[in-house]
This record gives sequence, structure tokens and C-alpha cells, in this order.
Amino acid sequence: MSVTKRRRTLATIAAAAAMTAAMAASAPEAASQSQTVRNVVLVHGAFADGSGWRGVYEELKNRGFQVTIVQNPLTSLDDDVAATKRALDRASGPTILVGHSWGGTVITEAGVDAKVVGLVYVSALSPDAGETTAQQYQGFAPASQFVIDKAADGFGFVSLEKFKSGFAHDVSDADAAFMRDSQVPINVSAFGTKLKNAAWRSKPSWAVIATEDRAFDQAMLQHMAKRIGADVTTVSASHALFMTQPKVVADVIEKAAKSTSK
Repeated sequence: MSVTKRRRTLATIAAAAAMTAAMAASAPEAASQSQTVRNVVLVHGAFADGSGWRGVYEELKNRGFQVTIVQNPLTSLDDDVAATKRALDRASGPTILVGHSWGGTVITEAGVDAKVVGLVYVSALSPDAGETTAQQYQGFAPASQFVIDKAADGFGFVSLEKFKSGFAHDVSDADAAFMRDSQVPINVSAFGTKLKNAAWRSKPSWAVIATEDRAFDQAMLQHMAKRIGADVTTVSASHALFMTQPKVVADVIEKAAKSTSK
């Protein structure tokens, strides 16, 4: 073989080796880009705790999802966002972030996390950056049956007398009594905290709206969902739909996961 041919042969071998190495290097990246979304983080609202998500949790686990439930301290927006970020840190990949009621404000702020690929609002608030939660009520009918009693230390509870009618009129008397007596108060000043971020501006959103919700005016819920461009599902339920309608809520979460999978 001539020197020229030998050089050409060596060059061809080197080029093939380089191509093989490049393909091998790019393989893990390609695999990550085709990842299926199987992680869900659930964020409860005010006056409740994470145990209310039990039915949704079981629905999702039965469908093969990895689920983490946040326990919000309800002491401030920053504290609740920090609790949510700790939960997101435990997720192993792309995640659907779900919030009920006040939890919607929390996921709106925390949802800018890189792991979050979609947001699900369950009769939830969705302020914009620079807005407060309290501002979302302006211009809408007051929720006369949802009354918050504020204590001297600034924390609020749902009125004991109006708890069932305002929060959970579609659950049994016994369950409503337990929810009423185990409610977790929120630092009412949190409603006046301005958000720094609005994750719905960059992440796709879904909304589940309870048509018998007495904590929010229906026009308010529809307005917020429309503003964020959410895919809306309605269900006949009280504000406690995160407890009473686990299949409907889980169906929407699964829809969000499928829509954001690559």
C-alpha cells in the first residue's frame, strides 16, 4: 500500500472513531429529552394540611406516579415557597406542581423551579408577579359564607359556625367537624405579600374549578383561569374538591403530565 493510501485509510478510521465517540456522548442527552413526566408535588391551601390530598395521592400512586405532599407552615408566603422547593428537590425529574386555594399562590411563586414543567390549579389563586393574593378578590362578589376570624396574633381561622357551609358543604357532618376542629391557621399578612414570580407566564397551566365553591366567587375563578391561559375542567363540588373529587383532580394532573412529556 502506498504512503498516500495508508494515510487516507488512517484518516477514515480516525473520522469513524470520532463519529462513534460523538454519538455515544450525545446518547444520554437524547434519553433525557424523551423523559416521561411521572413526578407530582401537591401543595395544600390555608386552613388545611397535606392529609387532605390522601385520595388524590392514592389515585396517582395507582397510576404509577411518584407523589410528594408539601406540609405548608402557613406562616408566610416565603416559608410556604421554601417548603415547596424542598419537596421539589426530592423529585427525581420533571414535575407537575399542583396547588389548592392558597396553594395556587405558592405554586405560582415556586413553579419557576427548573423541574416544574406544568401547573395545576385546584380552585386556586394565581396572582401575577408584583400582585398580592388579596388583590385577586377586587371587583368580585364577596364570599359571604366563607368567613375568616383573625386572632390577636394575626393568624386566621375559618369561622367555626360557617366552616361547613363555606368550606366543605358536600362532606359528612362528622368529616366537616373534624376538618373544622383540625384546621391550620394562616398568617393573614401572607395575603398581602407581593409575588416576585409568576410561573404560569412561562409554564403551561390547567385548572380544576368547583362550581359550588363558596370560598371564591365563580366569576373570580373563571377570570383567573382565563388570564393564565389554563385548560379548564369544572366539577360540581365545594371548595374542598381536593378531598371530595380525587379522581377528577387526578385525571387533570395525569392529563398535564402526558401533555408535558416529550
